Amino acid sequence: MTMLADLATTIRANFTPSAWLIIEQDEIVGLISLVVPIADRTIKIGYGVAPTREKRGATSRALRDLLEWARLDPRIDTVTAETSQTNLASQRVLEKNGFARSGTRHDDEDGDLIIWAVAV
Repeated sequence: MTMLADLATTIRANFTPSAWLIIEQDEIVGLISLVVPIADRTIKIGYGVAPTREKRGATSRALRDLLEWARLDPRIDTVTAETSQTNLASQRVLEKNGFARSGTRHDDEDGDLIIWAVAV
């Protein structure tokens, strides 16, 4: 929880809003947020949903809503995200929302990652 609070404080200093709750049927089921402050008109996002709510479309709907918001914000041209090479569910969520693979990178903590991007 401390990591999320620190992240929100860092991003909020330069860009607001920075995080949104994912709510389904009046219940908080996840979070979608910026994970890197805006740079070159690009935001990088991350998201997560409770394991009991996976594979029910909540993440896809939240991402669709975030992209609709981003399209109306003149500060943003591109939205990026990263997934592990093995996280097929998250890759499908991004593909359904128009993201395309734009590269790869290695993270010491998370391993090999796929970088995704979509123009808004």
